[in-house]
Amino acid sequence: MLNIISLGAGVQSSTMALMAAHGEITPMPDCAIFADTGAEPKRVYEWLNWLEKQLPFLVHRVMHKSGLLTNIMMTERSRIVSVPFFTNSHNGGMTRRQCAREFKVTPIEKKSRELLGLAKGERAPKAICVTRYIGISLDEAHRMKPSRNKWEATRWPLIELRMNRTDCLKWMREHNYPEPAKSSCTFCPYHDDGLWRDMKRNDPTSFAQAVAVDRHIRSGTASVARSMKGDLYLHRSLKPLEAVDLRTAEDAGQLSMFGNECEGMCGV
Repeated sequence: MLNIISLGAGVQSSTMALMAAHGEITPMPDCAIFADTGAEPKRVYEWLNWLEKQLPFLVHRVMHKSGLLTNIMMTERSRIVSVPFFTNSHNGGMTRRQCAREFKVTPIEKKSRELLGLAKGERAPKAICVTRYIGISLDEAHRMKPSRNKWEATRWPLIELRMNRTDCLKWMREHNYPEPAKSSCTFCPYHDDGLWRDMKRNDPTSFAQAVAVDRHIRSGTASVARSMKGDLYLHRSLKPLEAVDLRTAEDAGQLSMFGNECEGMCGV
């Protein structure tokens, strides 16, 4: 029986891994597996380098072929994985999401089979021989899904401990650990404006990468939307990412309720 952590290197999975290192989650994992899409922000890779040194078990880094970023930037003659981009075709919405399964879940499953000593194509035992620890917290309970593999059981230690994301951050502070960066691809369409704004201000290299992807998915070289008679975008506004106004109201020069010179008598 192998106990394996699926390590995303974000807040929840990092907390889970460190709690296991402290003996607060048992049994101790045999290892952790980080599925690298090749498109994480620089801060995530820096955090992972630090985190590996804190853990008493090995962290395996795995990648599906050349990575998600390389796949998206391929020519139209290559197979392009489906990412949930926003589209202006038909009634709008988002394209099908396939990236997490192909570039996260599948590489972890492949590495798990390798750790079991199974050759490529060899059938796994029918009995459960791997327990995978997933870092889903209580506020994300709707994301819980059992494994599709008969040889693998899924466990959610943070759910068992009734911990939400805030509890994870509190645990990190109490143990004098720094706060992890959010783990997600630089060009993930699920980013909200706050995350896009933070990336543009504090990680211009990653933001430039996202802008390049946003332009590329409308260039025709990777346009899934061509068959949909529409265009693809990273931002829900259906505007090019570099043209989206990511400023807060205060950034745009609007009055704040606090810290301005208004005497509070308008309209009285």
